[in-house]
Amino acid sequence: MSNTLKTLGDGDITRKALSILHNNLIFCKTINRQYDDRFARSGAKNGGTLLIREPNQFTVRSGAVMDTQDVTESTQTLTVATQRGVDINFSSVELTLSMDDFADRILRPAMTRLAAEIDSIVLTACAKAVYNMVYTTIGTAPDTVDVRSARVKLAKGLAPISDRFMIMESLSMNAVAVDVPTWYHSGSEIAKAYDTGLMGRFSGFEFYETEMIPTVTNGSRDDTTPICNTSTGITSGDATITTSGGDGTLVVGDVFTIADVYAVNPETKAAYDHLQQFVVLEAEAADFTTIEASPTPITSGAKQNVSLVSAGASKALVFVGAGGSGTASTGFPQNLAYHKDAFTLVTADLEMIKGADMMAREVYDGISMRLWRDGDIVNDKVPCRLDVLFGYKAVRPEWACRLPG
Repeated sequence: MSNTLKTLGDGDITRKALSILHNNLIFCKTINRQYDDRFARSGAKNGGTLLIREPNQFTVRSGAVMDTQDVTESTQTLTVATQRGVDINFSSVELTLSMDDFADRILRPAMTRLAAEIDSIVLTACAKAVYNMVYTTIGTAPDTVDVRSARVKLAKGLAPISDRFMIMESLSMNAVAVDVPTWYHSGSEIAKAYDTGLMGRFSGFEFYETEMIPTVTNGSRDDTTPICNTSTGITSGDATITTSGGDGTLVVGDVFTIADVYAVNPETKAAYDHLQQFVVLEAEAADFTTIEASPTPITSGAKQNVSLVSAGASKALVFVGAGGSGTASTGFPQNLAYHKDAFTLVTADLEMIKGADMMAREVYDGISMRLWRDGDIVNDKVPCRLDVLFGYKAVRPEWACRLPG
């Protein structure tokens, strides 16, 4: 039986395009997605902001005497300022195709490209905001030991055990899949690793493969000269860390530790036996004397996240990453282990323009898309644009860990 031809409606096209986009997203489909319905009527403008409330934290009283504490709520600002879309010229003939033909010939390749772009943008930004990093050897793909080390990082940050994901580029995925039969005894997962080179579940993670994994190149910094006086260079609640001896540049995403600055249990505040890792938030030129870092060091109270042991002068900064001490000016892929709520993607409704030939807006699984079509009488074409307006942020970076490839 032949296809039934019809004139495609604006809602038909938008819903189908959005469905294809959603199915082709990999990273963004595994993180927290929120639809900002404040703009459901008026439409959002590029640059709008959304406040995300952070979890409250408290100290515990000892003994019977009441010791009240104020509830001080804090928020993070997420800017909805990234707009991406695909623009297409339709002919009148193409608009009489069946939906299946139209989707295969036009929408599918367009939405596949748009999904790759959105995934790449969000994944790159989120990976650079993560300060936990597993030590690996430069140029060597991670193995199952590294996967389990990443699991420990998430566990130390008290990430929930459900909804944990591992996203890798193909060489790293292949290396882990080959190594899995040594450790994993589920017949179905071993068969999948052998047959496809892909993983299902291992060490509490659900695995995904994508070539949108970003490559981050370290700054040119000298790994042996920077030091910090932790008595004066670290101020509780201040993201700026003062240093001396800086030589070379720092880039956003560089990870470092400071001698005798230890991570703590987020609940009990007891010091762990490993140093706190920090990530550089702003690029620094040669001979840097300050570093804008995350997490913001907090040395006491309900939100304490570091313990300064033997605070004083000449505490060495060590840049971590590929090669253990972090080879300067070297790039490596940033595979990522994370809990779903470590990152957030927010989309908002774009403005509906009055007088357009065709205008539609649809929302599916937290993603909003707008279609806008008008006629070009000069060229006998029907130009059409499909847009997504979104924002993204690492809201709980302690629930994620990088695995260099």
